[in-house]
Amino acid sequence: MPLADIPDLIPVLPEVFMAVAIMVLLMFGVFQPGGTADQDVRSLRLIWALSIVVLVLTLVLVAVLSGERVMAFGSLFVSDAFAVFCKILVLLGSVMTMIISRGFLERQGMARFEYPILVVFATLGMMMMVSANDLISLYLGLEMQSLSLYVIAAFQRDDERSTEAGLKYFVLGALASGLLLYGSSLIYGFSGTTNFDQLAALFDYASQAGPGTGVIFGIVFIMAGLAFKVSAVPFHMWTPDVYEGAPTPVTAFFSVAPKIAALALFMRVMIGPFGDLLQHWQQIVAFVSIASMILGALTAINQRNIKRLMAYSSIGHVGYALIGLAVGDAAGIRGVLIYLAIYLVMNVGTFACILCMRRDDRMVEGIDDLAGLSKSHPMLAAALAVFMFSMAGIPPLAGFFGKLYVFLAAIEAELYTLAVIGVLTSVIAAFYYIRIIRVMYFDDIKESLDKPVERELRLVLAATGLLVMLFFLYPSPVLSSAAAAAAALFAG
Repeated sequence: MPLADIPDLIPVLPEVFMAVAIMVLLMFGVFQPGGTADQDVRSLRLIWALSIVVLVLTLVLVAVLSGERVMAFGSLFVSDAFAVFCKILVLLGSVMTMIISRGFLERQGMARFEYPILVVFATLGMMMMVSANDLISLYLGLEMQSLSLYVIAAFQRDDERSTEAGLKYFVLGALASGLLLYGSSLIYGFSGTTNFDQLAALFDYASQAGPGTGVIFGIVFIMAGLAFKVSAVPFHMWTPDVYEGAPTPVTAFFSVAPKIAALALFMRVMIGPFGDLLQHWQQIVAFVSIASMILGALTAINQRNIKRLMAYSSIGHVGYALIGLAVGDAAGIRGVLIYLAIYLVMNVGTFACILCMRRDDRMVEGIDDLAGLSKSHPMLAAALAVFMFSMAGIPPLAGFFGKLYVFLAAIEAELYTLAVIGVLTSVIAAFYYIRIIRVMYFDDIKESLDKPVERELRLVLAATGLLVMLFFLYPSPVLSSAAAAAAALFAG
């Protein structure tokens, strides 16, 4: 490699480090002694700890190398403030869900070293998605993430629900990939390029006369493929079954890191190459947002399985986040990024509570199993109540501010219908969040959940609970970082 090309690798150094680390971890895991349950547990614990170290070191590299907008690999890869912000959220989500997963894997007979490696591999794909500056690199990152997620969804091989979840996710994921590829081929066929910067320049020139029917169809197909990845209506059908059937730590991972990466990719694609065509896709995003908010609010009311309820809740939260994308300006994108940062903390905390729901060392998932939790596990009940109030958007908890900035952006852009529907669906959704609190505090205890709570879960519950409760005291780091990230997306 010529010396002149070496600086080209600096923006992609975190991804290169992670790729090399994955190969080293895989070889290290293969040569660990196995065969017995104790050996498998020791191997898992070692690779689990090393994987967390790799993710943390990657996070440090991303933060250290943040700076001006730079390209790599012939403009296929871009590093800017927007990518850095989203990568930090993705890495934090992966680290926290990895921390809370070990005890579950050991208890359920899933102590296999491949699990943490697959999570790291999926995270690498997410980081490539966030930094994609071309339809080709977009697809490569998306598939790298998806292939790992298909496997870990079905990781509990002896469980029919887990196998079914993996199969459903794979089949519908293949359909989404086909839609995305077809849309990309249409864009290339009618524009002659797949590079985001060249597409932006081309559509800026053509925006007065209109982009043409072929390009419009291409954008619609790309949006359909991305809507599947963020589980937005009407491409949400996989979410409840996969969330319910997959092992609980996998569901926790699905609900944060891949969703944040997919929403970041959604924003980069729509604002970057297609930003000047806002009037052509704004109504589609607004419709998807409204449909997601309404379905998430209404369908979750009848759910009695808490993981299935969280699936419909996540669909509703995607609807709120898409309000900011529909706005299509820096204030809207800033609102989405703030929302994603807060959603990450709330969701990881909630799933840490769900992982504490054990009876006779067996996982229970029914909302009714939480009856009387305030008497048997008062601290756990208090933590879950905080997360539920925050998801409902009750001030002064963090969830209120997430919705506030998104709704304010919609009002400033005169998208009053979106803001009004968002507020109304938030009120409806508050019913099923507060119902969980009622069950914990006012229903009579039937069978108590197991004690004690694992140390890793206690640590994550304490950290996320404090962040949700005390966010209003010092929100400026998140607000200023989100504003800089949004500005960088439009500067590109």
